[in-house]
Amino acid sequence: MTYRSILLASAVLIASAPLASAKVPAAQADRLGKDLTWSGAETAGSGDVPAYTGGIQSPPPGVKFDPKTQHPPDPFPGDKPKYTITAANMAQYEGKLTEGSKALLKRLPTFKMNVYESRRSCTVPQFVQAATKNNALVAALTPDGEGVTGGIMGTPFPITNDAKEMIWNHRLRFLPHKLYRAYATAPVQGNGSFNIIRYQDEAIINWTDPSKKKAEDLNNMQLMYLQNTVAPPRLAGNVILVQESLNSTIQPRKAWSYSPGTRRVRVAPDISYDNPGFNTDAMSTADSFTGFNGALDRYTWSVAGKSIKIVPYNSYKMLNSKYNDIIKPGHLNPDLVRYEAHRVWTVDAKLKSGQRHLYARRVLHLDEDTRAMVAGELYDGRGGLWRVQELHSVNFYHVPLCFSIAELVYDVQSSGRYLAGSMVSEERPFNFEANELSDARFQPDALRTIGVR
Repeated sequence: MTYRSILLASAVLIASAPLASAKVPAAQADRLGKDLTWSGAETAGSGDVPAYTGGIQSPPPGVKFDPKTQHPPDPFPGDKPKYTITAANMAQYEGKLTEGSKALLKRLPTFKMNVYESRRSCTVPQFVQAATKNNALVAALTPDGEGVTGGIMGTPFPITNDAKEMIWNHRLRFLPHKLYRAYATAPVQGNGSFNIIRYQDEAIINWTDPSKKKAEDLNNMQLMYLQNTVAPPRLAGNVILVQESLNSTIQPRKAWSYSPGTRRVRVAPDISYDNPGFNTDAMSTADSFTGFNGALDRYTWSVAGKSIKIVPYNSYKMLNSKYNDIIKPGHLNPDLVRYEAHRVWTVDAKLKSGQRHLYARRVLHLDEDTRAMVAGELYDGRGGLWRVQELHSVNFYHVPLCFSIAELVYDVQSSGRYLAGSMVSEERPFNFEANELSDARFQPDALRTIGVR
């Protein structure tokens, strides 16, 4: 199916989807697209945050590029920093800084934050907006919060004050049904040295399958994911397969790994929770990929509130730069990093009594417009801040959708170590229409044919 035919099929399915008992009253859902945006954010502006005017829905006038060979150009090339935050003046911005940003400013002498005009650039296709409005009426959490019923395609809970629903909004944020990405990760040492590790990953996102009408049609499969390491040669050929459940209570995540050294496919239950992330030099955990993923069951979740915070946003300079220019000792090159003031929901997760995890507490900051995580703080068992997360994103406006183009994990208890993950600037562009992918490719028996050096 072409992308246009997917749009048409999705619109028809959404229009014909039956309405179950309403999650919110119809009068509340009718606010979407009015005083609330399609995603449930406030349409009106406040403080440094402007009013929402629909985001960037297609390449801006004068912007021409080939999405098969080029990354999207910066739609705001004339923007200059409004101000710069350093350790010396951070007290002026106390209320708008996350605890993670404060820690980076205090502990890294050369770290600074260039703050630009806030651009509410993010949006999704119209059929996803329509699905989101329908989800407001029909989507629900399972009683234990470990699954979603009723909804499909769009943000499941656009109107919510519930912490678990907010995490599901992040987990089920819109991605096209079949996609391919090439990306790189660099564990950066305290002296600034690093080696690039390159991957190809592929996914079939069942949540956005245009042939499905509701979550119950997905056979409890949220997505299928493949990660193939392609460089350096000593790591090439290692493959990971994940089949992610929509409800982990019914069936926990299934995962397998293939090593070309042993030529064996193994069940990999360690690709979950606080097990070390693959090739991260133990600077991240499996459930920190994309900010947070996987089961929610080890934490008690609460909403800390909504506020204006200065967070990474519209990171087009980084997207169109070289890795050697981006990665610097201690932190990313601050002249290539863009921060903006946006409203975020802050969710606080505290480890349950009797449960085990490296992180006794996680604080996640979720962008009001996309519902995706943009920053976070990770605390150790003594209550000390251990790691700081930043997710730098852009609007791929030819789709359109906003998605991260770099995932940072800073270890603030070490001398400058950090992980620059999921970077794409020197890789081939995303393929958001990887229609050649089939379910058969995402089975354990297929891994031997994929993991070839």
